[in-house]
Amino acid sequence: MKISRMQELLSAQLLVGEDSLEREVHSACGCDLMSDVLAYVKDQAVLLTGLINPQVIRTAVMMDMICIVFVRSKKPTEEMLELARESGIALFSTDKRLYEACGLLYANGLGGKTE
Repeated sequence: MKISRMQELLSAQLLVGEDSLEREVHSACGCDLMSDVLAYVKDQAVLLTGLINPQVIRTAVMMDMICIVFVRSKKPTEEMLELARESGIALFSTDKRLYEACGLLYANGLGGKTE
């Protein structure tokens, strides 16, 4: 799925990373505990979360993710926006809750690997 399609499905606002809209993603995860992301997530390109702190960006960088979607209309800080720009990670914000956002993406073909 192209990131632009994901943005459309979630009615998400692009915050950073306009040059990433045509990139393909094949899996995603939804999580607010970055320790769980580090421990259990493998090969996901997209992170959906309601957590707002710089550690989210750092975790995504460590896990080679290319896109983060903040749910429940959460907005990252300026520090987070700059860190995402420097790291080449696209950031979005959607008013959808985590459960709904994950469900929409999954129902439209974006899977989630856990192995």
